Amino acid sequence: MSSRSGSTRGYETSSQSHDHSASPPVPESSDTETEGLVFYHMDLYGSKERFDIFPEELSGRGDRSLGDMRRESAISSEKVQRPQEVGYDLEKEVAELAKMYGLDEDREKELELLGGHLDKVESRWPPTRTEKAGSQDSIYNTSKSSSSVNDPNQSTKQQGLPDEVSQGENQSKARADDEAESNIWSRGGLSSGGMSDEWNSQAVSEEEEEEEEEEEAADVFCSTCKIPIRAFDKLFGEHKDHEVAQLPSALESEKEEIHKNMCKLEEQIAQMENVASHLEEIFITVEENFGRQEQNFEVHYNDAVQVLAQKYEEQLEALGEEKRQKLEALYEQLVDCGKHLDTCKELTDETQELLLENDKAEFMKAAVTMVDRLEEFLKKEVDLELSTLPDFEERVIDVSEVEQLMNSINAVPAPCAPVINPQAPNAATGTSLRVCWGLFSDDTVECYQLCYKPVSHERDSDGQAEHTLKVKETYCTITDLLPNTQYEFWVSALNASGISPPSERAVYVTAPSPPTIKNKKIQSCENAVLVCWESRDINPVDSYTVELSKLTDEENDDIITESIVGIPNCEVLIHLQPTQKYRICVRAQNLGGSSERSEPVLIHTTGTCFYLNEDTAHPLLAILDDGFTISCDELENPECDLPIYDNSFTRCIAILGSLIPFPGKHYWEVEVEEDTEYRTGVAFENTPRHGHLGANNSSWCMRHIITPSRHKYEFLHSGMTPDIRITIPPRRIGILLDYENCKLSFFNADIAQHLHTFNTHFQHYVHPCFALETPGILRIHTGITTPPWTALP
Repeated sequence: MSSRSGSTRGYETSSQSHDHSASPPVPESSDTETEGLVFYHMDLYGSKERFDIFPEELSGRGDRSLGDMRRESAISSEKVQRPQEVGYDLEKEVAELAKMYGLDEDREKELELLGGHLDKVESRWPPTRTEKAGSQDSIYNTSKSSSSVNDPNQSTKQQGLPDEVSQGENQSKARADDEAESNIWSRGGLSSGGMSDEWNSQAVSEEEEEEEEEEEAADVFCSTCKIPIRAFDKLFGEHKDHEVAQLPSALESEKEEIHKNMCKLEEQIAQMENVASHLEEIFITVEENFGRQEQNFEVHYNDAVQVLAQKYEEQLEALGEEKRQKLEALYEQLVDCGKHLDTCKELTDETQELLLENDKAEFMKAAVTMVDRLEEFLKKEVDLELSTLPDFEERVIDVSEVEQLMNSINAVPAPCAPVINPQAPNAATGTSLRVCWGLFSDDTVECYQLCYKPVSHERDSDGQAEHTLKVKETYCTITDLLPNTQYEFWVSALNASGISPPSERAVYVTAPSPPTIKNKKIQSCENAVLVCWESRDINPVDSYTVELSKLTDEENDDIITESIVGIPNCEVLIHLQPTQKYRICVRAQNLGGSSERSEPVLIHTTGTCFYLNEDTAHPLLAILDDGFTISCDELENPECDLPIYDNSFTRCIAILGSLIPFPGKHYWEVEVEEDTEYRTGVAFENTPRHGHLGANNSSWCMRHIITPSRHKYEFLHSGMTPDIRITIPPRRIGILLDYENCKLSFFNADIAQHLHTFNTHFQHYVHPCFALETPGILRIHTGITTPPWTALP
């Protein structure tokens, strides 16, 4: 409980006697008292007990009696009743009374309720004497009667009181009257009954009467003041000189004016709505344009800042370099100066020591040397000028490039960088490339600028010439390019505002050139072929593809029957069907695509075909134009001074054929002359080049020599031969190599005669070998079908 509780209790105690309580009575209990606060009943007001509690008030009042105090209270009440007569402030008086009776917290609410009627109440002041007396009597009688009703025993007690206590009764009655009157004025007429209700009802009725009088009296309209007035006010009041009009006509005129303004207002509303809609569109457009311009400004700002930062770094680096040079020059001069100073001091000290020498002979010896040193030292010129000045060169940052960047800001920004696509499959030929790109933005583009140059892995690749094309579309086919060559492409977009940054660089590669098949190095047999070719491109290719077309007598159309893909090297071994004709072509492959077909070659799978390896030929041995005939004109000096290859024979005038890498049987024939000495057979790759064929364990051969008595034939291996006599000299020697059965057989092909067979296990594939021991010619025949008589025992 706060101090409000104690004040309320005192108020309730007083109001119970008048039956005007604003809240339910609060029981008098010590439980409601706050610790540190003591509350007293209002019944103690003006009594002796109160002065016992508040002795300072007694001393302040002096010897005044209770009657004097009662009269002062009545005078105070009269002052409250007549605030305008004596100049009292009603609100201030109410506040003082509320503070006196502990009603501080109710003051705000009471003043709020009182303010609505305060003007009306004051307008009724001062009342007439009769009204005043009647009101006071009414208040007193009401208070008295209420007191009697609330306490019916009071009258009985008063009647039964003795005479000696009449003075006390009168004092109590006067105190009760004072309390009732003070309570009424302290509440300011806000209680539910009494004088406040009479004043309120009377003020409201007078206000209604005044409003009715004003409504009845307003019959003209003052055009100057724009208010309705009475005709009386026009004649005698403050509107005497104002322009007036009849109230009905003024009403119609005002209504018409309001209607016109309403129409104008509706038109203005429609216009404003249209303007607002347009403003919303403009607002959105402004936001979009702002975003683009902001992005454009940011790009240009970043470019300008980057340029400035670069210029700053360059100038700062140059300034630092100048500083370093100056400090190095000064330091070098300072070191020289220190050395010179040390030499001077040293000479000075030595001279002074010399002057102190007493021995004249020693002095003269030392003096001559010292004089020479001094003269030599003094001849040296001393550079006393500063090697460098402390001032630095004035450096100014060139901002012309920044100004150019800032001036290039336009309403339409330059486009963004396009995105170049990687090379698509089959988008290249040997001399052309199709390049595609895209632009992933809404920028306005007038055309594109495509640049390209060959890719070089050399250090001076920057010197490669760049080519530039302008195109409208987002693709372009570039022609007149080199086969199997990498090209670097980048593209930029252009519009009226400028050019975009270049795209990321993409590497495209043209398709390879068609390979060239080496006809002279083709090897074949009845069921396989070894095809070799070479690339015509400088750069390596990824792989090769061999295409086979099987030909017949009825149709020689180029129908692809088989393709072998992914060949990494420039040769391939292909298994074929016997006794057939094939057309073979080769294509080269890389990331750009496939090349055109090579020139085709015809392969007949009728027998073994091989070629002669020129690298192994002795210098005196010649290969004729057909590629399968060897000859030797002289044998006087086999170890001649002609150039010899690393793989050539040096002593034996011989040559190797190409390797026969096919398993199975292989047959070829050698045409010889009767008066020519020769050797023919097979040998391993590593057979010694400085020896003779058949004289080692890596070669097997048939040898023909002419003796005075006869033609002698030897079948040599490791220098050994069986004793075989041949009565009919062969003119055409057939040779059958059988890898599977480990046999090498020789035949006289003219008469189908078996001459000799080597039974040996060939650990490696072998080469055919041929040698001439006398001037003559050997003709080799390949591609021959194996005769059936070779299979006879």
